[in-house]
Amino acid sequence: MTTTDKPGQSAGETTAAEEAAAAMKASEAGGAEFGEDTGTSRQFISWVTLALMTTASVASLRPSPAMAIYGLAAVFLYLLPAVVFLLPTALVGAELASGWTGGIYRWVSEALGKPLGFVAVWCQFAMTIAYYPSLLAYVASTFAYVVHPSLAEDGLYVAIVIVVIYWTGVWITSRGTKTVAGLSSLGLVIGTLVPGVVLVALGIVFLGQGNEPAAPMTTDHLLPPWTGLASLVLIVNNFLSYAGMEMNGVHVSSLRHPRAEYPRSIFLATGLVLLIFIVPALAISWVMPSEELSLTAGLMQAFQAFFDHFHVGWMTKVVGIMLVMAALGGMLTWLAGPAKGLVTLARQEGYLPPFLQRFNKHGVPLNIMIAQGVITTLIGVLYAFSDDVSSAYWMFSVITVQIYLIAYLLMFVAVVRLRRTQPHVERGFVVPAVTLVAGVGFVASVCALCIGFVPPDQFGDAPLWRYLLIVGGGLLVIGVAAPVAFLKLRKPEWVHPDHQGAHAVN
Repeated sequence: MTTTDKPGQSAGETTAAEEAAAAMKASEAGGAEFGEDTGTSRQFISWVTLALMTTASVASLRPSPAMAIYGLAAVFLYLLPAVVFLLPTALVGAELASGWTGGIYRWVSEALGKPLGFVAVWCQFAMTIAYYPSLLAYVASTFAYVVHPSLAEDGLYVAIVIVVIYWTGVWITSRGTKTVAGLSSLGLVIGTLVPGVVLVALGIVFLGQGNEPAAPMTTDHLLPPWTGLASLVLIVNNFLSYAGMEMNGVHVSSLRHPRAEYPRSIFLATGLVLLIFIVPALAISWVMPSEELSLTAGLMQAFQAFFDHFHVGWMTKVVGIMLVMAALGGMLTWLAGPAKGLVTLARQEGYLPPFLQRFNKHGVPLNIMIAQGVITTLIGVLYAFSDDVSSAYWMFSVITVQIYLIAYLLMFVAVVRLRRTQPHVERGFVVPAVTLVAGVGFVASVCALCIGFVPPDQFGDAPLWRYLLIVGGGLLVIGVAAPVAFLKLRKPEWVHPDHQGAHAVN
């Protein structure tokens, strides 16, 4: 869920394991749990600071080309999921995080039982299996503009980049390097803020010179043209763009007056996130005709078009390196985080075979990362046989969203059930009209999940059965069949010896 280019996440965002630790630390330090300021020595942050932290963890330039295809209608396509998904997840996440430590596993387990809690935390981990190939395809296409732009749509080149960079990342992460966090934080400025400002500034100057935008900017283009469900399918990508907003709810205890300040923080963060997403997408649409726009290389296409127009084409390579640095820094941050959270939980509850529970001497869950890497490699190799890199990128992005949405569906159900079954638990923030808010988020997530099975207009002439097989198969195998199989095969001896007496296998 970069800056990183996330699964919705970035360098500033907490992983599942870090989320639990942060929440527990805040709870212990707070004296009065997650209530108002009690005058203790607890350290506080302002609601503006929290808004900036949230913005840093969600905003990214990577989704811009997908929305630039729609021109001015991109505004609507960003606003709609912001209202029906971004705000509900942020508000619900704040209530759950301020009442229960331990992240989504604890939330869903308390409400719906441990097996579904495992499914939720599994999906947070498993979505990275489909996410890394799509992220690294973006990296490959971006770096192609540093080497040779024609490589951006070369499947073999993209496959080689995915495999080489992923395993290099595993090697770096396995050594427990302390530079990873620094690389990712630097990526926020170098790979998102600076290129974003440059892109928008170039676009404004471009229009100011009297050039006609490639996409019409008149009011009758505020809504996307309706050609059936396929015309709205790219909106699904925005659910992935907004994913991870709820994780910043762990910081609600650091506000002096969370009930009043957290909503302000969320609305400010939402405005900033929308600004970062929408304006660069519009800038791309000003210079790049939609029919020529690549979903993986569209950002670099726009930079190249602008730089060529202003006769500074050499800057394209510089920006390409900056964007690649940001994406790789984010990948390194995220590579071990979800896996470590899952393995830590599996050792306590016996959800995974002992082989997959092992940490190396640096505290990195290397075995499960290698198992994940084998699947990532197989997916990456598929790019070598793809005639359309953009379509392959889109399919794996959809699988990522759909797997992640399973966790969100469980989270929306959990908050409503916990309000009824555990009303006595003190919450630092309480969602007003929780059934309505969670209901809107739940319905929106179901709709996004279903729409994901409809190929976009840009999918071309590829057979529908292949799209459905890859997207549906990926969701069922990775998001459903895998966690069910682990639960069915689970054995008492899978519980790590350090937790044998404390946890019984359900």
